[in-house]
Amino acid sequence: MKTEFSLAQLADPDIAEADKILRACVHCGFCTATCPTYVLLGDELDSPRGRIYLIREMLEKDKRPTQEVVKHIDRCLSCLACMTTCPSGVHYMHLVDQARVRIEKQYRRPLTERLLRSLLAYVLPRPGAFRMSVRLGRLARPLLALLPADQGRRENPTLLRRVRAMLALSPGRLPSPGAAAGSVFPAEGEKRGRVALLQGCAQQVLAPRLNQSAINVLTRHGIEVVLVKDEQCCGALTHHMGRDDDALARARANVAAWTAEAESAGLDAIVITTSGCGTVIKDYGYMLRNDRDYAKAAARVSALAKDITEYLAGIELKGAQQQSGIVVAYHSACSLQHGQKITGLPKDLLSKNGFVVKDIPESHLCCGSAGTYNILQPDIASQLRDRKVANIASVKPDMIAAGNIGCMVQIAGGTSVPVVHTIELLDWATGGPRPGSK
Repeated sequence: MKTEFSLAQLADPDIAEADKILRACVHCGFCTATCPTYVLLGDELDSPRGRIYLIREMLEKDKRPTQEVVKHIDRCLSCLACMTTCPSGVHYMHLVDQARVRIEKQYRRPLTERLLRSLLAYVLPRPGAFRMSVRLGRLARPLLALLPADQGRRENPTLLRRVRAMLALSPGRLPSPGAAAGSVFPAEGEKRGRVALLQGCAQQVLAPRLNQSAINVLTRHGIEVVLVKDEQCCGALTHHMGRDDDALARARANVAAWTAEAESAGLDAIVITTSGCGTVIKDYGYMLRNDRDYAKAAARVSALAKDITEYLAGIELKGAQQQSGIVVAYHSACSLQHGQKITGLPKDLLSKNGFVVKDIPESHLCCGSAGTYNILQPDIASQLRDRKVANIASVKPDMIAAGNIGCMVQIAGGTSVPVVHTIELLDWATGGPRPGSK
């Protein structure tokens, strides 16, 4: 793609990076076939190629974002399926992230939308506040029946529709909190390694059992696990909302905390059970590349970051309870398959431990969770969920496995088939409890 940035513009490192990304695009359109919003809406501007044109126009001419541009950028899930498909290696993720930052700084949204986005940006990265909000949401759920009925599908949702979506996602009950930050779990038997386990924000409130399963498997196989005390939210949620100051501050805090832990007691890896977080943490090196104080340490942290299945692939698991005949539909989270390029490892681990793993038709398409997307764009998210659930049902599974809490919550909202994390099944297969038995 031809660009016409001035020399003055190219002096900005972000614009220089955008120019490189834009020039890599050859207009081939392969990305349109795998873009969820284009598949649903059929609008060129709701495809990666269309959004690239909009972003180029905005950046090149230094225009303030218009309502039309914001609408189409907001509809992007950041599923990154386009990056998997693109034959030219266009790094769409870094381009759309830059566009979101500009929108956040230069575009004034309606008051109700600003308030909702500010609420989400404050609550979700803070487990204490999130736990309280879930309790309030549980109390408010009965009010759903009193709210006006939806009038068909809308791709430009109202505040009322978003509130309905937020309340519908609120769980009926909350589990007891998991292990506290600062906890250390010693290896069983001979110590073979030491890792930090990302505690997560929403996950530690909604499903602390997932990290407990990871702790069980890791310690069972000789790996000491630490929950680093000063760890913060990874910054993914605010990063994808264009609030880069918040996201970068959290990235710096985590880089400092994990670097200190690595230097004091040693770390073989930073293990992550939420793939949405993993994709961003692996990108810390890029996000802080121009920060003289943090660039080197951030690159080191990104290199240490491993998805739980990525780490376990290097360990020979002890099959204490080999399962047989249990059909598992494996949902490959976008952040894992497109963001981190991890596709076969989770399925291989499940298969080796006795599960019958089935691929899902259209597995490249997003389930519609995408961080806060299922709240901010609930109608598109619901259509994607229903499509995903129908594809899952076609393989007739006993269980659905995924590697991201957002996907698990989203899919569970449309099916009665148990939705579990891959690590829960691996815990069960190597001596732990059956998922859902407690």
